[in-house]
Amino acid sequence: MELLSIDLLISLAMKFWQWSLLIALVIVGFIINLLDKRKSNCTFSYEELPHLQPVKISTKGKGFWKGIAMWLLSTRNWVVEKDWKFWHNGIEYIIPAGFQFDGASIPKFLRTFFSPVGVLLIGGLVHDYMYKYACLKPVPVGDKYGRTGKDQLLLVDQKKADQIFRDINIEVNGFWFMNYLAYWSLRLGGFVAWNGHRKNDK
Repeated sequence: MELLSIDLLISLAMKFWQWSLLIALVIVGFIINLLDKRKSNCTFSYEELPHLQPVKISTKGKGFWKGIAMWLLSTRNWVVEKDWKFWHNGIEYIIPAGFQFDGASIPKFLRTFFSPVGVLLIGGLVHDYMYKYACLKPVPVGDKYGRTGKDQLLLVDQKKADQIFRDINIEVNGFWFMNYLAYWSLRLGGFVAWNGHRKNDK
């Protein structure tokens, strides 16, 4: 009877491998979060969440196969509707209205569990801005709040952008393990998007 139960559990784990993977990650993440008492490498705050508008995925008029491909393979983009300001390491930065991004880059098969605009939204927005422009833009001196910021851009390379993404997400959601997984995924594959943006710079 006991052997049958173990066989059944193994069979179910193999059949529902995505759930098995998720459960394993949650357990490992819980243990790491429990034992890891380090503080993040940055300070980060904001007064309000960014105002976002979804961008339409235009499948109409594309034909059946192209429409299906767009539906299955495309990622929803979002537009920042209002200038969004945040504080990072004591300096106030701005992501201007009109900036378009696609949230955190999460593989399709994991989106059942992790939304690109879920717990990684804030870090994903800042990260996408840094990947596109290779910098963060400070709020101009003497803004409407009477605050002052440094006039110089914070220039970043890919590694620095990935580190800021990781550290902001740790500050926002507190999930060390998940944020380090996302960080190492970016270190391994983020160069494709980074290099694509640098080609567009030219």
